[in-house]
Amino acid sequence: MQRRDFVKSTLGLAGAALTGKAMAGNESSQPRTVAKNQFKLLYAPHFGMFTNSAGKDVIDQLKFMADNGFQAIEDNGMMGRPVEEQEKIAKEMARLNMKMGVFVVDKGGNGQNTLAAGNKDYVDIFLNGCKRAVDVAKRVNTKVMTVVPGDFQRNLPIGIQTGHVIDALRRGADILAPHGLTMVLEPLSDTPNLFLRTSDQTYEICRAVNSPACKILFDVYHMQKNEGHVIPHIDWCWSEIGYFQIGDNPGRKEPTTGEINYKNIFKHCYEKAKADNKEFIWGMEHGNSQPGKEGEIALIKAYVESDNFTV
Repeated sequence: MQRRDFVKSTLGLAGAALTGKAMAGNESSQPRTVAKNQFKLLYAPHFGMFTNSAGKDVIDQLKFMADNGFQAIEDNGMMGRPVEEQEKIAKEMARLNMKMGVFVVDKGGNGQNTLAAGNKDYVDIFLNGCKRAVDVAKRVNTKVMTVVPGDFQRNLPIGIQTGHVIDALRRGADILAPHGLTMVLEPLSDTPNLFLRTSDQTYEICRAVNSPACKILFDVYHMQKNEGHVIPHIDWCWSEIGYFQIGDNPGRKEPTTGEINYKNIFKHCYEKAKADNKEFIWGMEHGNSQPGKEGEIALIKAYVESDNFTV
């Protein structure tokens, strides 16, 4: 990799001494190399985003991410990975001083087993997913996981559906809260059949669930499509937001490839979070606008540019 392809900035050594299991082996005690970029926010790539540069091995991908300044990752499919692989990923992330973002709570798919229906079998599937997610979250050292309530139940009034969703989420929160875990509810734009569509609707549900274990996943891509007016909606929902995701529109690619002014959004949220003593992970849930290594280099440059705001 040619360093001239990246904006060079310094980052403090990420290899501070680790404790517990992360100290096992000589490798974990070795100093980390200086990352090529120093980002203000915790941007979280996903596995597969840098395979042309780092190869298919997930550990090599983690190293590449860390070397390029990314301090977090997310992995929607983490629950489906073998336990041994989960543990291997967690160990390497500890060595690299990286944070784990969301994985998706397994309930059968975004539109499946809708909680809006009030169906006991569907709720049981969701609650079982929450119980299994506790072990996974502890194994990979994360505090947040994605939940999508499912599709509309078209034969029921919207208020009744909302009540069913709230009831189910309260029970899920009761499972997660004792472990300090939080499900983040994601309103989506993929299809109008999905029950959860806007940030204000999600805010209302989180307030009704009334638990620190139930917050909003504010995916800027989906919310720009469904409601627009992005920064005011972030401000209105701020107290209930637990996680952010990124994708430009149209195309759902990296920032700078569409119409969303991510530099302004990042700056606004950075300053607001700093004032509130909060820290958010920003999941990079999007594709690459260009193929191959060149596309991966362009993606990193896009984040360097978008993160280059004055505070």
